[in-house]
Amino acid sequence: MTWLVTGGAGYIGSHVVRAFADVGLETVVLDDLSSGHAGFVPDGVPLVRGSILDTGLVRQVLAEHQVTGVVHVAGFKYAGVSVQRPLHTYEQNVTGTQSVLAAMADEGVDAIVFSSSAATYGTPHTDLVTEATPTSPESPYGESKLIGEWLLRDQGVASGLRHTSLRYFNVVGSGSPDLTDTSPHNLFPLVLDALVEGRTPRIFGVDYDTPDGTCVRDYIHVADLALSHVAAARRLAANEPLELVYNLGSGDGVSVRQIMTAMAEVTGIEFEPEIAPRRAGDPARIVASGELAARDLDWRMRHTLQDMVASAWQARQAASARA
Repeated sequence: MTWLVTGGAGYIGSHVVRAFADVGLETVVLDDLSSGHAGFVPDGVPLVRGSILDTGLVRQVLAEHQVTGVVHVAGFKYAGVSVQRPLHTYEQNVTGTQSVLAAMADEGVDAIVFSSSAATYGTPHTDLVTEATPTSPESPYGESKLIGEWLLRDQGVASGLRHTSLRYFNVVGSGSPDLTDTSPHNLFPLVLDALVEGRTPRIFGVDYDTPDGTCVRDYIHVADLALSHVAAARRLAANEPLELVYNLGSGDGVSVRQIMTAMAEVTGIEFEPEIAPRRAGDPARIVASGELAARDLDWRMRHTLQDMVASAWQARQAASARA
């Protein structure tokens, strides 16, 4: 039994690959390395360099490696940039998903775990987001992920495809010092890069209706997220029932100020964040319930905020040492 992990050389995908390996499940990686790194793929795991838009290549990988299921992580994930690049976003995330599903249908592969996003909710008007919270995406990225969920749903009706979609909230940390988040847009690498380079991190808005006045978000450790992909794949392989979507959230948010304090404590670099005006569209609080995922996908918060920051800092330092 082999699972194809699309985007398996990226920050999240590489953690998924290692989580599968830890429980003895074989994987093959398909990645165009546009944001991934070949070095993130463990020795012994086949890496095919190519695009999910190449349906023939996806078919070839499925056939040659006798793939029985897919974890679809590949995609263009930058919500802010997607506003400036909507066509690229839809091509990668909608056409790309359609391509993967078409190849699966051709090769008789009928199980998929889909990497979705909290961006499908937009700005929810509730203190705790559940899977029943209405979706209202506010960017081409969020829209593309919701369309991906619809593609799986409709293909399930048409062909019996077994599937589930995991809506990630803010994924941080590292499960191994050699795997680091290299995104130019995510909060943790932005703060750590600023500290390493002698710049002062910035907080946008300190007058929100939250305990310390800064925005509250839901942060989850990437290694915890990866384990739930394994649980989802195992249930699909065993033909056990799954919900169509699951939130991977903590149920209890963390403020930007708390993150800055943890960053200073863990790195040993003392700083007082610069205070900037609010950014348009930033809601005060977005926190999700992970109860359904806890019930079905072994989802739980195994790492504290300190763990998240410490693991990210260790990986950032290791990356600097390798450079």
